[in-house]
Amino acid sequence: MASDGSKQGGGFFASIAAGWSTFGSAMSKSVNGLLGYEGLEVVNPEGSTEDAEDEARRGRWKQEERDNYWKMMQKYIGADVQSLVTLPVFISEPNSVLQRMAELMEYSHLLDLADECEDPYMRLVYASSWALSIYFAYRRAWKPFNPVLGETFEMVNHGGVTFIAEQVSHHPPMSAGHAENEHFIYDVTSKLRTKFLGNSIDVYPVGRTRVTLKRDGVVLDLVPPPTKVHNLIFGRTWIDSPGDMVMTNLTTGDKVVLYFQPCGWFGAGRYEVDGYVYDAAEQPKILMTGKWNESMSYQPCDSEGEPLPGTELKEVWRVADAPEDDKYQYTYFTHKLNSFDTAPKKLLPSDSRLRPDRYALEKGDLSKAGSEKSRLEERQRAEKRIREAKDDMFTPKWFDLSDEVTPTPWGDLEVYRYNGKYSELRATLDNSESLGEINPETTEFNPWQYEDSAAE
Repeated sequence: MASDGSKQGGGFFASIAAGWSTFGSAMSKSVNGLLGYEGLEVVNPEGSTEDAEDEARRGRWKQEERDNYWKMMQKYIGADVQSLVTLPVFISEPNSVLQRMAELMEYSHLLDLADECEDPYMRLVYASSWALSIYFAYRRAWKPFNPVLGETFEMVNHGGVTFIAEQVSHHPPMSAGHAENEHFIYDVTSKLRTKFLGNSIDVYPVGRTRVTLKRDGVVLDLVPPPTKVHNLIFGRTWIDSPGDMVMTNLTTGDKVVLYFQPCGWFGAGRYEVDGYVYDAAEQPKILMTGKWNESMSYQPCDSEGEPLPGTELKEVWRVADAPEDDKYQYTYFTHKLNSFDTAPKKLLPSDSRLRPDRYALEKGDLSKAGSEKSRLEERQRAEKRIREAKDDMFTPKWFDLSDEVTPTPWGDLEVYRYNGKYSELRATLDNSESLGEINPETTEFNPWQYEDSAAE
C-alpha cells in the first residue's frame, strides 16, 4: 500500500519531485553508441539499461529531422523552452491545450457523487478518483497546440456541465478555466514551467485548482503529482507522473494523499497508485489502491492503515472503453470534444475547434497544418507589436486578474477568477432564434484583439 512518503503529502499539481535523477538512472542509459549524441538519456519503460541503444533508434523522428532538431535544441538544455522553440507539426495532435483542460470533465459524474455524499471521507474518495481519471487521457505523447492569446474553448452537452477556458497570457503562457453544473464549480489557473534536459523534459505546472461542492459549500484544493516526458528525440516518447497527488478539504481539513509509483525496470510499478483518505488529525480512514490506466478501489481502514475486518475493496472508478489503434490514442470523449457535438449553439469565433492548423492536421494535411500554424504565430507577433505601439494591455474577456497571489513550490502564481460574463453571454445566445450551424471550413478563427493585425 501507500509508502511513508504518501502519508507526508507534498508535491504540487503536475509538479516535479526531487530525486528524479535517481529514478532515471535506474533504467536509462546514455546513448554512447550513437556518435555525436553522447550523454543523452534514453529510457525504455518496458526494458532495462541494456536495450537503451536499441530504444534510441525508435520513435517518430526521421534521422535528418532528429539531427537538425538536436542541433537547434542542445543550446537550451536546462532552460524553460516554452517560448523559445517552435516545434514541428508532425509531433502534434489535432487539439489545443485548452481542449486538453476540458478532458478532465469526462468523469464529472464522480464530482456529482461527491456533492451528494454525506460521508466526508467518501466525498474525498469520489473527488480524488475524478482528479486521477485524467491521467489515462494524458498518457498521450503527442503535443497539443499552444493556444493563441485570447483563444477559448467551450463545452456543453456533457453531464449538464458548461465549460469555458481562455488563454489569458502569452508570456508567460497561462490559461484559466471554469466549469459548472448543478453539483459543483471548478476553477483553475494554469501556468507551466519546464526544464529541458536533452532527451526529456520536466514539467512544473505552477497552477491552482479548486472545486466547490454546491450542496454544503465544501471547497477542495487539488495538488497533483509530477510529470516528466521521456524520449523527446530518441526513442518512443512516453510520460510518467511519479509523486503525490494531494486533495485537501479546505473547509474541514480532511485530505487524501495518493502516491503515483515511478516506472521501474521492465515496467515494474508503472501506473500503480496507492494512498489514504485522512481526517483533519491525519489519521487514515479509507485506503485507496489501483492503476491510473485501469481503475481505482477503496476500503475502510483502521488507524494503522490496515483494512477493517468484515470490509472489502470496492471499485469507485474504471476507465471507459477507448478506440483501438487510434492514431493519437484519443478516448471517445476526446473525439467528442474535437467535434461540434459538445459545442454550444453559437460558438465563439475564438474557439480552438476553429483553428485552421488544428483542422488541417485532423484532416491529415501536415503541410497545410504547418503553414497555418506559422501564420497564426506570426499574426500573434503582429498583435504584440501593435499592442506595444499603442501602449495597450491585453484584457481577457471571461476571466479577471485578481489581487490574489498564491505561493507554489516553483514561484508565485497570479490567480485569475471567472467573471461570470460568459454565463450572461451564453444565456443570451441560447435564447436567440438566429443561430446557424458552424462550418469549420468557412468560419474564421478569430481570437484577435485588432482586426488590422493580419496586414502587419
